[in-house]
Amino acid sequence: MAGLRFVMITTFYPPYHFGGDANYVRQLCHTLVDNGNEVEVIHDIDAYKILSNGVTPELIDEPEGLTVHGLQSKHPGLSCFLTQQTGFPIVHGREIRKIISNGNFDVIHFHNISLVGGPGILAYGHAIKIYTAHEHWLVCPNHVLWRHNKEVCDGRECLKCSLNFKRPPQLWRKLGLLKRKMKHVDALCSPSDFSAKKHKEFGLVREMEVLPSYIPDNLLTRKSDTIVRQKPYFLFVGRLEIIKGLQDVIPLFNNESAPAELVIVGSGVYEKELRKLADGYTHVHFLGWLPPTEIIPLYSNAIAAIMPSICYEVFPLVVLEAFRTKTPIIARDLGPFPEIVAYSKAGFIFNNTSQLREAMHQLINNQSLRDTMGVAGRKAYEDRWSQEASMQAYFSIIKRVAIKNNNKSIIKKLDS
Repeated sequence: MAGLRFVMITTFYPPYHFGGDANYVRQLCHTLVDNGNEVEVIHDIDAYKILSNGVTPELIDEPEGLTVHGLQSKHPGLSCFLTQQTGFPIVHGREIRKIISNGNFDVIHFHNISLVGGPGILAYGHAIKIYTAHEHWLVCPNHVLWRHNKEVCDGRECLKCSLNFKRPPQLWRKLGLLKRKMKHVDALCSPSDFSAKKHKEFGLVREMEVLPSYIPDNLLTRKSDTIVRQKPYFLFVGRLEIIKGLQDVIPLFNNESAPAELVIVGSGVYEKELRKLADGYTHVHFLGWLPPTEIIPLYSNAIAAIMPSICYEVFPLVVLEAFRTKTPIIARDLGPFPEIVAYSKAGFIFNNTSQLREAMHQLINNQSLRDTMGVAGRKAYEDRWSQEASMQAYFSIIKRVAIKNNNKSIIKKLDS
């Protein structure tokens, strides 16, 4: 793994971020650096500014060997609008080219490029190029295949849908720009087989391969000050948005028939409505946003983690956080969850609240079942989604492309 130079290109990167894809990119950077590689990151602070409602994040330190380039301009709104409309980094293009040109990189890894450069940025540089689709932006202007901001998408109505999301339609999507620029990418990856199939269903011609997600090996070794809760509880971790489906779960924890406590970790635009829904429910507890190290003990002591998303998730990292701590999951029969549960045998799938209630009662009343599922989840994690398994898959992709491109320098580094 040692000795390569990487550049990660992504719209959001901590602390200028809102969710899981940025956290994944950062943990990937740290893993690569820890194993002797050098990494640089290019991300767009302008995008964060226009979406953060003026919130200034607390800066964080990065390890030696990791260099972060945050792009920002005097007019962040205009910069992002031009990228969103043209599919090119109009304002920051020269700076991005300079960083890539001076970096002598072996691998350029694209992640969420929607506002950092659009499809045009895929042509930049001459290294091995990998693209990981953490969302469905390649086939959906609004990223999440959540049509008209009210239902999962089963057919294109992109113009009307963009207007319902209050976003300007993108003309470049009709002009074949993405198809032309995607030819510069050597390997196109998705964290789940479901998402790869969904991209194909919505017209992406290029084949995608599954690159398993992971969480770092050292996450459980970090100190935590989390106070372990005494009463039995189920756990939800995620952004508090309507698409996460928590509004279907909270009513099951009313004071009369709550099966246990419900602990909710996260924040978001739908938080006010969810708190109002839970008003007066003594079994429902909102803990707000917590860092990953504070969440791990909450998983360990939960009966199960509930994942009720009503949208097409790609592959939520909360699954791995649960499995690593031997915690079963109860997930909606949608997106990647059926394949995850079928492979791991570490949880239940539900289609309605009756099935959700039944799954909770089974785990509450059968400790042996809960423990068996927990062990199965941990084994599945180690076999498929551990840091070691993911890194082996990642570097196998790099080596395969290097052999195909006859890049003897990278092959030599990988074999040394």
